[in-house]
Amino acid sequence: MNSLLGCVDLFCGAGGLTHGLVMEGIPVVAGIDIDPACRHPYEANNRAVYIEEDVSKTKPEVLKGLFGDADVRILAGCAPCQPFSTYAQRYDTVGSPRWALLYEFARLVRDVRPEIVTMENVPTVEKHRVYDDFVDTLKSLGYAVWHGVVDCSDYGLPQRRRRMVLLASRIGPIELIERTDERPQTVREAIGKLPPIPAGGTLPSDPLHTASKLSKLNLQRIRASRPGGTWRDWPKRLIAECHRRDSGRTYPGVYGRMVWDEPAPTLTTQFYGFGNGRFGHPEQDRAISLREGAILQGFPEDYSFVPDGAPIHFKSLGRMIGNAVPVTLGRIIGRSILRHLAVVPETKMVDETARSVAERERNAKREPLVA
Repeated sequence: MNSLLGCVDLFCGAGGLTHGLVMEGIPVVAGIDIDPACRHPYEANNRAVYIEEDVSKTKPEVLKGLFGDADVRILAGCAPCQPFSTYAQRYDTVGSPRWALLYEFARLVRDVRPEIVTMENVPTVEKHRVYDDFVDTLKSLGYAVWHGVVDCSDYGLPQRRRRMVLLASRIGPIELIERTDERPQTVREAIGKLPPIPAGGTLPSDPLHTASKLSKLNLQRIRASRPGGTWRDWPKRLIAECHRRDSGRTYPGVYGRMVWDEPAPTLTTQFYGFGNGRFGHPEQDRAISLREGAILQGFPEDYSFVPDGAPIHFKSLGRMIGNAVPVTLGRIIGRSILRHLAVVPETKMVDETARSVAERERNAKREPLVA
C-alpha cells in the first residue's frame, strides 16, 4: 500500500466507489459490507480485501489497523439509501435498522478521526434529521464540510443520475471539482458496440450480457415502443388495465425504450425488466442486459460480477449493479481528494507526490471518464 494514502470503503457493495478511487490512484485497502454476494466482484476487480461484516459491528481498532501507517486516511461510504429514497418515503420506515447506519458511520468517524471523509447517497437524504446529525458531528470534530447534489451525467456518466455527495477534511477546505465534460455521454457511446442478443438470450463469451425473457404480450409492446416514448404510444389493446384507469395515467415512466443519443434514465435495481422503467434497448426488442446496465453505471466492460461458471441471478445482480456508486462518480470524488491534497500545505504529502497529483489534475482535464 502507498505509505501516504489509505482508504477504507464502508458499505462497499460490488466496488463502484472503490474502483473509481483506485482508477484515480487512491489506494483502497479494504471494503466492508454485509452482503456475501459482493465479495467476488469486490475482490476480483480491486486490490483490496473484502470484509463481510455489519458496519454497526465494526470496531474502530479494526479500521485503525487497516489504515496502518497511512498519513492521510480516507473513510468513504454509501450507507444503504432505501430509507432515504422517494419511494421509501411513501411508507412507514420508522424503526428500520438502516436509519441507524449513518449514525454508525458517524461513530467510526468520531472514534478513528480520519483526515478525509466522503459519502454518496440519494438527494433526499438531506431532508432527514439523521443527515443533519451526521454533518453536525463532522463539523463538531473540526472537519471542513462540502456537500451538494450533482447530476452524474454532467461528469461523463452515460446516465442521468442525481446523487448527493459529501466531502469533509480535517486538513482544510475541500470541494468537488467542476464538471469536466462539454456534453453528457450517450447510450450509443456506452453500449452501442455490444453484440446484439435477443430477449432471453446470452452472449456466450460474456454471461453477464444476458437479457431477461419477454412474454408474448410484452414482446408486442416493445415492438410498438419508440425510443423516448411511453405506453401511451401503443394501440389500446396493448395498454395494461391499470394504465387505462385515471390513477394509472400519471405513470408514463414505464415500458419505454432508451434513446441512443441521450444519457440513459436513472437505473434502478430492476433495470433488467422492460416493465420496470424506461429500460428498453433503443432498437433491439428487449430490456437492456445486466452488462449494459453495469456499463451505464460506469463499470468497465470486463468487470467480473460472478465467478466463472456461476449461475446468473437477475434479481441479485440487478440489485448489486443498481445500488452501486457509479464508478465515474468515484473517479470524480478521487480527483477532488487528490486536488485537495495537492493544494493544502498542511498535508504530509512529499513534494514528489504533490507534483504527481498536480500532473494527474492536468491530465484529468483531457482524459475521458467513460470506461
